[in-house]
Amino acid sequence: MAQIEILPVDGLSRFATFCKLPRLLYAGAPGFAPPLDVQCWTVFAHKLNPHYKFVEEQKFLARRDGQWVGRIMAQVYKPGVTPVGASNAQFGALDAVDDIEVIRALTQAAEDWLRAKGAERINGPFSPSINRECGVLVEGFNATPMFYMPWHPPYLSRHIEALGYEKAQDLLSYRFEISSDEVEKPARISTRREWRDRLKLRPLNMKALKKGETALMAELFNDGWSGNWGFVPFTKEEFDSDADALQFLVTEDFGIVVELDGAPQSFAIALPNLNEILADLNGRLFPFGWLRAILRYRSHQFKSARLLLLGTRKTLQKSATGGAIFLALIEEMRRRWAKFAVPHLEAGWVLESNADMRRPIEMFGGKVDKIHRIYEKRLTVGGGGEALRMRDGVTATQLQGATS
Repeated sequence: MAQIEILPVDGLSRFATFCKLPRLLYAGAPGFAPPLDVQCWTVFAHKLNPHYKFVEEQKFLARRDGQWVGRIMAQVYKPGVTPVGASNAQFGALDAVDDIEVIRALTQAAEDWLRAKGAERINGPFSPSINRECGVLVEGFNATPMFYMPWHPPYLSRHIEALGYEKAQDLLSYRFEISSDEVEKPARISTRREWRDRLKLRPLNMKALKKGETALMAELFNDGWSGNWGFVPFTKEEFDSDADALQFLVTEDFGIVVELDGAPQSFAIALPNLNEILADLNGRLFPFGWLRAILRYRSHQFKSARLLLLGTRKTLQKSATGGAIFLALIEEMRRRWAKFAVPHLEAGWVLESNADMRRPIEMFGGKVDKIHRIYEKRLTVGGGGEALRMRDGVTATQLQGATS
């Protein structure tokens, strides 16, 4: 059997390979849509994603017979940032061919690197955080592939569990079916006598995202999700980084802020499912893909969309007022997408244990469409580690110190 090499991502060439590897491994698989290379660069490059200011991180690639066969990243949060309930030692971006030995070598590389940092428990995948892409797909392999949602083949979760990883949390994605006649239906919540003078739903100001809206979104998001399992703050700097792309992709119709008695209490951003116009570009926008994407975006009739971000103040979440705000938000989102004749809206990243969030979603007809699983494993000190030995031509110093 050919030797499996585990190599650190220590330069531009390997970084580019790390980013494009999923589309090389999973090309043609039902339910898979290749992410854009440029999209991956903004997620995984230290200079483009402010997340990496808060972690120490190392990426790895697996190679066999001269072919790249897998990838993984390992990170540990620096002092001052502690994920709620989850370990500060995490793995992410795990993708590989259907070979448990490849996945064993990759996870062991991440475990060894984290163990050398003092980790005793590992959670993941977080790619790179719970505020981005997270979890391994365990149900919904043939469901509509959504932009900014990870896809994995069925064998990946089986191999992970065979290597001693156990379920920590499941993340649910809900599908709403939207009929065109919802445009004509009057709003049921915000027009009620007790709310019509108090609740106001306004569009996001897309022309001033960084001049007030991103600060508001960061405030509402962090207040609303604080205390939930896995939570780490989503900083204004990260929202500003996302705003550079969102201002070209999201119109005012796709962003909503809910005000109660004149004060912002909740927000939501939805995004057309760009996979519908990008999938056949095979991840490449350059040199000519960007022009095709722009022309398609302007003329395409989208069939699906995704609720990308949502935040509601914590103090309202278990109250009748909070329920009214959330229901008004869902109702308005459905009505807006009905106006654009989009029949399928997906709302994702709802913790299986979050009954307060699941209840109103299911009340409005949401059906579970996909499940992503976050795993956990206890790390025995010194158990099975090779980080302090030479392995596959890579020294311990290279394993522990290389950065992308």
